[in-house]
Amino acid sequence: MAAKTTNVYIRVEPEVKIAAEKVFNQLGIPFSTAVNLFLKQVVMKQCIPFELTVSSHHPVFFDNLTEGEKDAIIAEGYQEYRKKQGKVVADVFADLEKDYKL
Repeated sequence: MAAKTTNVYIRVEPEVKIAAEKVFNQLGIPFSTAVNLFLKQVVMKQCIPFELTVSSHHPVFFDNLTEGEKDAIIAEGYQEYRKKQGKVVADVFADLEKDYKL
C-alpha cells in the first residue's frame, strides 16, 4: 500500500529554489524528497536539524550576476593570477568553511 501524502505550498526566493534544485539534481533526488527528508529530521530531532547563525557574509549566486559583473570578477581573478596573488585552492575552501560555518 502506498504511503499517503499531502500537499504543502511554500514560498521561496526563485534563485534559492533554482540553486537548491541544482544540488538536489546532483544528488539524484527530487525537490519534494529533499523537503520530506528535512521535515523527517525535524520530527526525529525535535528541532531544526542544523545550526542557525547570523553571518555578515552573503553568498553571491553567479547565475544572478550580469554579464558585465561576471566579466569583471573573471578579469580580477585573472589579474591576481598574473601577479601571483591568488590563493591555494585548499586555503580558499578553508576560508569558505570558516566564513560560512560549513
